[in-house]
Amino acid sequence: MGDGSIEHAAAGLTGLRRYTWWTVPGTTACVLALFVGEWLLDGDVPLWARVPAAAALVVEVGASVVLLNRRLALLPVSGTPARLPTGWLVAATLAAVVLAAAPLARRNYGLWPVAPAVVVAIVGTYLPAHRIRPLVASAVALAPLPGGVVSLAAGDGELAYAALFPPGLVAFTVWVTLGPLWAWDTALRLDEARRLEAELAVREERLRFAADLHDIQGHHLQVIALKGELAARLVEVDPARATVELKDIRRLAADALGDTRAVVQGYRRTTLDDEIANATRVLAAAGIDARLTPAAGAVAAGLNDPARHLLGLVMREATTNVLRHSRAGHAEVEYRVADGLARLRVSNDGVEDHAGGSEGTGLRGLAERLEAAGGELTWQREGDRFLVMAALPTRSSSGPGGRDEGRRRPGMFRSRRTPDSAGTADGAAP
Repeated sequence: MGDGSIEHAAAGLTGLRRYTWWTVPGTTACVLALFVGEWLLDGDVPLWARVPAAAALVVEVGASVVLLNRRLALLPVSGTPARLPTGWLVAATLAAVVLAAAPLARRNYGLWPVAPAVVVAIVGTYLPAHRIRPLVASAVALAPLPGGVVSLAAGDGELAYAALFPPGLVAFTVWVTLGPLWAWDTALRLDEARRLEAELAVREERLRFAADLHDIQGHHLQVIALKGELAARLVEVDPARATVELKDIRRLAADALGDTRAVVQGYRRTTLDDEIANATRVLAAAGIDARLTPAAGAVAAGLNDPARHLLGLVMREATTNVLRHSRAGHAEVEYRVADGLARLRVSNDGVEDHAGGSEGTGLRGLAERLEAAGGELTWQREGDRFLVMAALPTRSSSGPGGRDEGRRRPGMFRSRRTPDSAGTADGAAP
């Protein structure tokens, strides 16, 4: 995600927080001050009710703003219940009792439930969803009682209003308070998910870059080391051949440098065609009799770019393993396309016994990548021979870098290493 997108998302979140603040704490304070303040300014309200109610209004407004502001500052992504500040809650509750008792004593059935409804709504903002419903249901069920009892005792004929208005006011207050906070919590969760997605994308790209760089450097350095050893043996017995090998080393070093720069720029892609051709030269330079039997033109025919890239990585890894983990005299490479599958088979003799004790990550990582693309990669050791077999659908929907972006048909393949396989899967990581 670019810097502009991040800044835009941050600005949007800041604007939503400002809107939510004015919608919840701001509106709550305004409603309390407006309705209770208007009642306090009424000349018919006696002094004994006006003084405690005025003091309670100040406490109620302050405690409500503090409680809602703290709730707004909490992050819902942690998964832990929000801690309700007890001191402020007690202050708000006591003030609400005073603000309910004073109007109720004056038989003001529309004003007395305002402050208690605000307290119920504030408590609900700190509770998980499964505990909010019982709280609201209990408050709505109890709301008709105070006004109903006073109306019956006074016999003023306003029983219906006194009993039905407070439950509706409680439900409405809870709804208008919890709604914006729910939207704010959802926005925070989405923002956290966006941030995690960006971090995962960065990590994925780093892993891809590290894998490609490992592939290039490991392969080229192995061949350079081999040719350097050969040149060292030939420098006295065959100087002309040693000179050729040294020139080849210089060319390989230049190729490695160019490929590294291409990876950094994101241009380079390994293909099966190039790797089979390269294997011919490398194995021949190592004195290995390599028999390559791909049908003429079959390497490129019917195979899309992601599939060619994945099979090219398999060919490179298999060639590197032949050079690093064997004293091979013969190697065979077979490639064919049949029944919608491209199959690559690489085998060699001369596997060293000690190679079985150091299994690497190259073939295992490639096996996971082929499996994700709907194919399979297996390898096994039979005596002194090592065999690598890869199969991949010719119309694989792999994404960039050989990673699958489609859906694999369930049970089509299962990448595995056979029980008797040697631990020679070293070299490039996926």
